Amino acid sequence: MKLIKILKRLLIGASLSFMLLTGGEAEAVDYYSAIYQTVNRYNGNEVECDWITRAILYASSEYQVDPILITSIMEAESEFNFHAKSPVGAVGLMQLMPSTAAGLGVNPYNPLENIIGGTIYIKNQLGRFQNWGAYSVTDAVAAYNAGPGAVEKHGGVPNYSETVHYVIKVANNYKNLLNLIQS
Repeated sequence: MKLIKILKRLLIGASLSFMLLTGGEAEAVDYYSAIYQTVNRYNGNEVECDWITRAILYASSEYQVDPILITSIMEAESEFNFHAKSPVGAVGLMQLMPSTAAGLGVNPYNPLENIIGGTIYIKNQLGRFQNWGAYSVTDAVAAYNAGPGAVEKHGGVPNYSETVHYVIKVANNYKNLLNLIQS
């Protein structure tokens, strides 16, 4: 339980830093450079790095989801690998399960639709847990990994090793992106 409290503080701190840094306005910082630099650590192809960065910014703008959060989730999910596939069948950059993608009306094998689907899915989780208090973003990230039912059943981040590590990884990715933006 102590670990879960620590990781919740990490995400809250990152969210507060984001709001302070941008004054609540996404246009106040250079997201493109920070996201591109992060993608480029995993994928040295300039064209693909540019495409992924622009797709993240498009989905963020279109669905009003923090681009740093989208990038942090994508980094944790696939390390920006277009062809990523998990042992349980999740596919693509945002690691969508085909059934989840179908429910969102997107093709998980199409990279842009995969990013849009992942963005819609995290937006849905943010909305679903928005009234859960100070840890609502953490709970939404946990739901992206473990499913919203597991988060609801456990009253927050489930004490599953994979999910706890996932939430920490997303929080660390978020913190690293904020550091790039601030430098």
